[in-house]
Amino acid sequence: MQRVEPRPAEQSQGTGYPSSSASASKLNIPTGFASTGSQSHTQSFEEIYGVPENFLEIEVRHTTTSKNKAITEPQTHQPTASPSSRYTTYLIRLSTNIPAFKLRRSEVRRRYSDFEVFRDLLERESARVSIPPLPGKVYMNRFDDAVIEERRKGLERFLKIVVGHPLLQTGSRVLGGFVQDPGWDRNAW
Repeated sequence: MQRVEPRPAEQSQGTGYPSSSASASKLNIPTGFASTGSQSHTQSFEEIYGVPENFLEIEVRHTTTSKNKAITEPQTHQPTASPSSRYTTYLIRLSTNIPAFKLRRSEVRRRYSDFEVFRDLLERESARVSIPPLPGKVYMNRFDDAVIEERRKGLERFLKIVVGHPLLQTGSRVLGGFVQDPGWDRNAW
């Protein structure tokens, strides 16, 4: 049987500790933020603060400005004199450079019932993806500002999850049209 003796660490002059040059050569310490394997580099300001390779921003707007005048979003409409014809639309604003979407920037209006149809369509076409729930249906005080704001937040949360999902971005036929096509027709599906 052979006996193996441990190698003594390189010592700096009289300290008893390994020298910094010896430890630096033994350890692969990256010098920058990004490293791949044994190579590393320091990122430039353009890499750190530039436009990301893929970005996606989606929001259901609360307010928007037109001609220096704030317009409250969502908007409530009443096409006929009947109180039951009242509904609220929500402005969806999308900005992206992901190739799955046809437009870089878009704005569309959707009502809650459009979101319900959209969610049902997603569930039918995407069996592998768990589609999050929509905010609950409201029957009392549904045109109250606080109720509309809570629903807007819930719809935005829903869209951020759905639109950010890579399988839905590439595999859904209905996703792009819903968030980008102003003429989207829920009856066409």
